[in-house]
Order: sequence, then C-alpha cells, then structure tokens
Amino acid sequence: MLDIFLTLDSCLLTLNIKRIYNPADKADGLRILVDRLWPRGVTKERAQVDRWMKDIAPSTELRKQFHANPQNWAEFQHNYITELQQSKEAVNELIELIKTHETVTLLYSVHDEQQNHAVLLREFLLAFL
Repeated sequence: MLDIFLTLDSCLLTLNIKRIYNPADKADGLRILVDRLWPRGVTKERAQVDRWMKDIAPSTELRKQFHANPQNWAEFQHNYITELQQSKEAVNELIELIKTHETVTLLYSVHDEQQNHAVLLREFLLAFL
C-alpha cells in the first residue's frame, strides 16, 4: 500500500521532531507544525512556523481517543499509520515539501516526547528514504 506515495529517494536530509514550546533555532531548518489544533499559549511570532499542516495530524476522533486512554499506544500507532496510508494527498504534499529542504523539523505540542504522533510521522516518512 505504501507504493502509492511519492518517494524521497536520493534526498539527503535531516528530519527532526521538536516540541513547539522549545525555542526556535536556525538549525531547525523548515519548521512544520503537524498538529490539528494550534498550541495553547504560543503566538505565531514565537512559534516561527513555516507551514502548518493540519491534515497530516491524527483525526480529531483518534486524537481524543488517545488522550482519553494513553495506555493504548499500540492501538494509536496502528490507527494513525492507517490514517496516513489513507491520506495520500496530505502525505505527498509533505514529502514534496521535505524534498526541497536539507533540514526539516516537525513540530508538535504534546508533553510526551516518546509516544506522540510526530514520532510516528517521522518514522513513516523515513520509510521512503
């Protein structure tokens, strides 16, 4: 099913993830917010977001399910990857954007730095390298 997506082949890039609450840095390269909702308490000036891609984030239903029961990480992983596989247009748009930059940082707002959708999205995208 993944063959429906564009590839990132012959692309030399650094693909980072970072909490949007951490200070922006020139080393971040292109900064893409991958949350469906704008993060609370963060101004646009402070965020220094180059692109906000709401459609690549988990659906509202999936996000609410995971926030209500974060112990279901495995289920969330499966469901979010399934959503990504069904979101060909959004994924291809993101891949095309990534291809034009050497360094890209995917920004997210949740507190958990290990179990969040940006981690899964990064892994999903790196599968195309």
